[in-house]
Amino acid sequence: MTFKFNKVYIGKSSTVAGPYEAKGPLKNTFDKVYEKDLYLGEKSWEKAEVKLLEDSMKIVLKKLGKQKEDLDLIIAGDLLNQISSSCYGSQKLKTPFLGIYSACATSIEGMIIGSTFIEGGKINNCLAATSSHNMSSEKQFRNPTEYGAPKPKTATFTATGGACVYLSNEKSKIKVESATIGRIVDMNQNDPLHMGAVMVPAAADTIHQHLTDLGRDPSYYDLILTGDLGMYGKEILKDYMKAEYQLEIGEHYNDCGTLLYDLNNQKEVLAGGSGPVCSALVNYGHILKLLEEGTLKRVLLVATGALFSPTFVYQKENILSIAHAISLESEVGK
Repeated sequence: MTFKFNKVYIGKSSTVAGPYEAKGPLKNTFDKVYEKDLYLGEKSWEKAEVKLLEDSMKIVLKKLGKQKEDLDLIIAGDLLNQISSSCYGSQKLKTPFLGIYSACATSIEGMIIGSTFIEGGKINNCLAATSSHNMSSEKQFRNPTEYGAPKPKTATFTATGGACVYLSNEKSKIKVESATIGRIVDMNQNDPLHMGAVMVPAAADTIHQHLTDLGRDPSYYDLILTGDLGMYGKEILKDYMKAEYQLEIGEHYNDCGTLLYDLNNQKEVLAGGSGPVCSALVNYGHILKLLEEGTLKRVLLVATGALFSPTFVYQKENILSIAHAISLESEVGK
């Protein structure tokens, strides 16, 4: 499902990153960095993740010069059970709240929902936010973490951070132009340590649907950016798009999971980044800055999510995937 927007714009955004992300090439694009350890001064990894989300929201409000009372809505989601980080991280703002879940595709789902409310005149503005934490996610999905089993090179590394973007009907340098809501895809993938392969079919389906619905070619965009397929999933997607849809996207395509870290030197991240905040850290900092400058004119952001349930995997079920896309355009020079 693809639709266009006429009066939705991006105001300010924020990115708060953890110690592994601080070692990556995008360090200078983050608003705040915790470099010491993954506890961030808190007593648990879960509380550390709540802190990351709270920080990101506070930073956006400070940039905007607004108070919590100026917000119409908060939309947030994360990986933890009952999207706990989003609930605890948002509750102090006392603002109407929608909690969402699309795994690592959550950030774009939030932007789509918020943009739809604004376009329909139901609200004037909202915050769309997400977070993830390497160890809180490992604890939940791959417990016990203390076992320390080696992972294959295809595995991705859950990013630690919080990220937030302010959407409104006030004109700015970046317009939300269109969006495509993805479909749940099952391609008989069941390896939780190769999420890139799991998510490729959903990414391809959404990209193809978006381009088809709007009658566009990949060259329409300066950049098509997937969420967190990693170095192996990234190459699989290019081959898959060519074989399945006869589309060459290589020249206009990259992946947030490969941009967030220095894959040559940060061996601990294996195939690259993942987690809801992985693409948000790249998009809400680095990419939005390039759009604000006019260096990029048109960008298609495609957040990819593996709808991974350990319970169902233990019952020999496949891992489902989904991808949502949103098109952003620079208003610089218009």
